[in-house]
Amino acid sequence: MQSDFPGRPKLLKGALAVYPTQTPGSQPSNIIVFQFNPDQMKRTLAHRAPPAPAGTANTGQAKEDALRVAGAPIQTISLTLDLNAADQLESPNDYPLVAENGLHGALATLEMLMYPPTLTAQKIQEQASRGEVQVQPADLSLVLLVWGKSRVVPVKITSFSVTEDAFDTQLNPISAKVDLAMQVLTYMEFPQSSVGLDAFVSYQQQMENLAAADQPGIGAVGIRNMLP
Repeated sequence: MQSDFPGRPKLLKGALAVYPTQTPGSQPSNIIVFQFNPDQMKRTLAHRAPPAPAGTANTGQAKEDALRVAGAPIQTISLTLDLNAADQLESPNDYPLVAENGLHGALATLEMLMYPPTLTAQKIQEQASRGEVQVQPADLSLVLLVWGKSRVVPVKITSFSVTEDAFDTQLNPISAKVDLAMQVLTYMEFPQSSVGLDAFVSYQQQMENLAAADQPGIGAVGIRNMLP
């Protein structure tokens, strides 16, 4: 719906960009734009413990290892997406698929981010039935969470929970809430050349630039005087 206030800033929507391949330069096969931006996003970061040296007992970290980490922290993101078909159902001729299936299509698009393609799964089953020793695991599509220009980050959907709270006369869902949990993928999880690796490196560089440009608070001088 067009805004009544022409000077009002345009609202940027969050999205998930889906890549069928990690080859550098490839383009997304689908961009899932959020119907409504979530009110909240929770992010949690945890250190990766460095591997213990070979031949040593795991009885505690050596003093010199206290600040050592194996790489970028493990970051998890959780958010809730609201889906509602009310506007589309008011114009069924413009949205025939929603009129026929409700939110099934929108929910399936999100849910399929956790599934390998059917053909890939069938190939794995055929390899296993032939008794092949090395069966190649299935790969999911690469997903980038796009949340403004400073947060375009590769993620893996780790949890999908949906509450469907309204239905049409054919029992198609027309209102739903989807809770998504994601793990940010870093250079620890990608091959040397991939879209995901480039996206994460760019994301971390942006954070470093933002942190470097941040101005210290008024009380920083007084704090410095107390430091050793």
